[in-house]
Amino acid sequence: MHRLTGKTGGDSLIEMSPTDSFSDDVNGYHHHASSSSGSLEQGRSEIDKQKYSKDSVFFRDGVRRIDFVLSYIDDKDDQRKQERRRVYESNLQKVGLELETEDKAESEDGKTYFVKIHAPWEVLATYADVLKIKVPFKVNDIPDNSEIPMNWLSTPFRLPEHIMNPEPDYFTAPFNKSKSDFFLIEDKETFFPPSTRNRIVYYILARCPYFKDECGDRDKKGIKRLLNNGTYTAAFPLHDSRYWTKSKDPNCESERFNLYKYWAKFFCFFKEQPLNLVRKYYGEKIGIYFAWLGFYTEMLFFAAVVGTICFVYGFLTYDDNEWSKEICSEEIGGNIVMCPLCDQKCTYWRLNITCNSSWQSHLFDNVATVFFAIFMGIWVTLFLEFWKRRQARLEYEWDLVDFEEEQQQLQLRPEYETKCTNRKLNRITQEMEPYLPITSKCARICLSGATVLLWISLIIACIIGVIAYRLAVYASFASIMKNNTATNLDVVAPYVTPQLATSVTASCINFVIIMILNLLYERVAIKITDMEIPRTHLEYENKLTVKMFLFQFVNYYSSCFYVAFFKGKFVGYPGNYTYMFGSSKLRNEECEPGGCLIELTTQLVIVMTGKQVWGNIQEALVPWLMNWWGSRKARSHPESLYSRWEQDYDLQGFGQLGLFYEYLEMVIQFGFITLFVASFPLAPLLALINNIIEVRVDAWKLTTQFRRPVAAKAHSIGAWEEILGGMAVLSVVTNAFIVAFTSDMIPRLVYMYAYRTHDELNMKGYINNSLSVFNISQFSLEERPEEYPSWFNSSITTCRYRDYRYPPDDTKRYEHNMQFWHILAAKLAFIIIMEHVVFMVKFFVAWMIPDVPSDVRARVKRERYLVQEYLHNYEVEKLKIQLSQNSNNECTCTPMIYPSLSKHEVLSECL
Repeated sequence: MHRLTGKTGGDSLIEMSPTDSFSDDVNGYHHHASSSSGSLEQGRSEIDKQKYSKDSVFFRDGVRRIDFVLSYIDDKDDQRKQERRRVYESNLQKVGLELETEDKAESEDGKTYFVKIHAPWEVLATYADVLKIKVPFKVNDIPDNSEIPMNWLSTPFRLPEHIMNPEPDYFTAPFNKSKSDFFLIEDKETFFPPSTRNRIVYYILARCPYFKDECGDRDKKGIKRLLNNGTYTAAFPLHDSRYWTKSKDPNCESERFNLYKYWAKFFCFFKEQPLNLVRKYYGEKIGIYFAWLGFYTEMLFFAAVVGTICFVYGFLTYDDNEWSKEICSEEIGGNIVMCPLCDQKCTYWRLNITCNSSWQSHLFDNVATVFFAIFMGIWVTLFLEFWKRRQARLEYEWDLVDFEEEQQQLQLRPEYETKCTNRKLNRITQEMEPYLPITSKCARICLSGATVLLWISLIIACIIGVIAYRLAVYASFASIMKNNTATNLDVVAPYVTPQLATSVTASCINFVIIMILNLLYERVAIKITDMEIPRTHLEYENKLTVKMFLFQFVNYYSSCFYVAFFKGKFVGYPGNYTYMFGSSKLRNEECEPGGCLIELTTQLVIVMTGKQVWGNIQEALVPWLMNWWGSRKARSHPESLYSRWEQDYDLQGFGQLGLFYEYLEMVIQFGFITLFVASFPLAPLLALINNIIEVRVDAWKLTTQFRRPVAAKAHSIGAWEEILGGMAVLSVVTNAFIVAFTSDMIPRLVYMYAYRTHDELNMKGYINNSLSVFNISQFSLEERPEEYPSWFNSSITTCRYRDYRYPPDDTKRYEHNMQFWHILAAKLAFIIIMEHVVFMVKFFVAWMIPDVPSDVRARVKRERYLVQEYLHNYEVEKLKIQLSQNSNNECTCTPMIYPSLSKHEVLSECL
C-alpha cells in the first residue's frame, strides 16, 4: 500500500492495492461493483426488482454489508457536479472502499441515485489501527460482586438481560493490524459492529478529495463540502431494520426494533434505559447523553419529593398565615388606604383587594423556603459528584478510560485542513501540519466576541422594552379594574389584580421575544464559530457551547433576574418617586404588600413551562409531520420495493449539532430549577415530569424519525460539566439573595423577634408595622389621581406605602428608620451565613465522595496489567515461532562447529 499523492501527515488517506483489498479469504469477493453506467445497466438487466426484497442492509450479493449511503440527483446540465462525483467515487475506490449504485429508475421518485458503500476487512483493520479503536482480546474474568440489597424490588423496572447487555464483557486493547491474531476475531465480517464500521467509513469520506492528483486543489476535499455545494443530497449510515418489525434477514441484528420496543415507547417510561444497546447502536457520544439525562432525571426525583413536601407545608399552614388574615380583614386591610401605584391614572385603593395574592404568596414564601434553598444547594453538589462516579463507571465499561481529548487532536476538522493554507513543523510528530496564524486567529476571535456582545446587548434592550411595557400598561389595567365595577370582570375581579395582569402579559410577551431571538441567534452563532475555524471537532463544539450558553443564559434568565433583584427595589417614596429614563412618566414598579416572590413564581412558571411544552412540540411533532409528508408517496408501495436506503433517505437528518441542542435544553432547565428554586419549590417536580417525557421523546424521535447518526466517541458530557458546576455555585448565591431580598422572610423574623408590640411570639400587627405613612396633601399635581373611588372622603388625610420610613410628623420625615437598617443588616447576615454553610457542606461532600469508585479503579488496573502481560506473552510466543522457523529454514551452522555452545546461544547466533 502507498499514500495518495499531495497529502502529508494527518491529512493523508491510505490507498489500497487490489491485492490488499481482496486477498483475505473471509471476504470471498472476486468482483467489484462499479458505479459506471455500463455496469449499472448490466446489473439492472440481471436483477428483477420484483423478485427480491430491497429492505436489506446488504449489497445485491447478500454478503457485503452496506456501511454508508450517498444520494444524488443527476443534473445533466451540470457537468461540474458529475465530474466531482466521478473523481470522488474513483478516489474512494482507490482507498479500498467498494461501491454499488442504484439507478434512479429503481428509486421511488425516479430521479435519485443511491451509492452504497462497503468497507472490506482490510480497510476496516487499517483505519481501526489508525484510530486506535479498542477491541476485545480476553473475556473479563473479574467477578461482579456488586449485589444490591433487596434487589427484587427493582424487578418491575428491569429489561431483559439480552437487551441490557447485548455483548459479553471483555478486556480490550487498541487494535493493531500487525497483531490481529492477538484479538478475539471469530468472524471478520462481524468483528467490527456497524457503529464502528460507519464511523471508519465517515472518517474516510470526510477526508477523501474530489480532485485529480495532477490538480492538487487542497480545498476540494470531504463529503461535507460536496453536500454543501449540492453534489450529493445526503450521506448517512443505514438503520438495520424497520422500527416496528424485525428484519426478515437472519444476518441482520434488528437492534433498531429492540430499541423501539424496549426504549422508545412512552409506556416504557418506568423502565431502565438499555444504555449498552444504545451505545452499541448509536455510539458512545449519544449513549453518554442518555446516561446523563437518565441520571439527572433520577436525581430530580429526590428534589421533587422535598419540593412537594415544602409546598404541602405551605398549604397546611395556610390558616396560620397571620399577615394574610390581617390583609383580608375588613377591620385591618379594609381600613388601610394605599397610595396610588402610578401617576394620575391610578387612584387610592384598599389593602384588602390583594387578599388572594397574599394567600397565594404564602404557598411559596414560608419557612420551608429557606430549608429548600439550602437543600437544593447540597442536592446540586450530590448530583454532580455522583454523576462523576457514574461517568467513571461508564468510561470503564465502554472502553473510554484511555480516551483523551489529546487523541482527537490528531483528527483535525476537514474544514481546518482545507482553510488553513499555512504549514509548520510539528515538533512532536516532525511532520508538516496546517496552522492558523496568530494575527488571523486573534482578529477572528475579536470579531466573534463583538458579535456575541452585540446580540446580548440586543437582549438587554428587549428586556428594557418589556419593562417599559409593564410600566406603561399597568396604569391601563388599573383604570380598567378600578373599584371592581366593570360588569364583565365581576367573576375574575377578586382574583386578577393590575399587578397580576401586567405580570402575566409581560411574561408571555417576554417568552415570545425569547423564542424569536433564539431562532435568529442560532444561525449567527454557527456562522461566527465557522468563521473562527476551530482546529478539532471538540474545540468547535466547546466554542459553540460557550457562545450559545452565554446568549441563552441572558435570554432566558434576564427577566427572572429583573423581577427577583430589581423590581420594587428602586421605587423611592410618595412625593419623590424614581422614574425610568429619568424625566419620563414611567414610574418604577412597586411590589405588592405580600412581596415580589409570587410574581417571580409567575414569571418562572410561564417561561419554564412554555419552553418545555414548545420544545417537546418542536422536537416530536415537526419531524413527524415532515417525514409523513415526505414519504406520502412511498407508503403506497409494497414493503419489498421500498428499499432500506430510501426509507432512511425520507427521514430527517440528525445533524452534527443534534446533541448540542438537547444538552442546551436540559442545562437551561437545570438553571431554572437551581437559580430560582427558592421562589417555586414545585420547579423540580415540573422538570421531573418533563424529563420523564423528554427521555422517551428523544428516544422515539432518534429511533423512528431521524436517519441513523454517524457513531462518535465521547468520554464525558464535555464543556457542559463545567457549566453545570458554575451554575451550581451561582445558584447558592441567587437563592440566598431571593430569600433575603425578594421574599418577606427576613422582615417578618425581624419584626417577630425585635419589633412586635405584644408579648406573644406571633405576627400580629406585622402589616401595619411594614407600611409607612404619607400625607396626601403633599402630592404634586402630576402625581395626584385624576379620579377618586366612591368610598374616598375628606376625612382620609394619609395613605400607606410599602417601606420603612419615618412618618410625616417626624423631624426625619420620609427618611429610612432604624428598623430598615436592622432588616438590611439581617438580610446581609443571612446571605453570608447561608452561603458559608452551604459552601462548606458542598466542599465537604465533594471531598468525601471520590470521583472514581474503588471497584472501577481496581478493574482499570487489572485490565492494564492484563494487556501488558498478554502482549508480553504474545510477543514471546511470536519470537519463539520466528526463531524455530529461522533455525529450520535459514540456519546453516552445524553442531560440529559450535560443540561447546548451548541451544539458546545457537538460536541467538542464527537470529
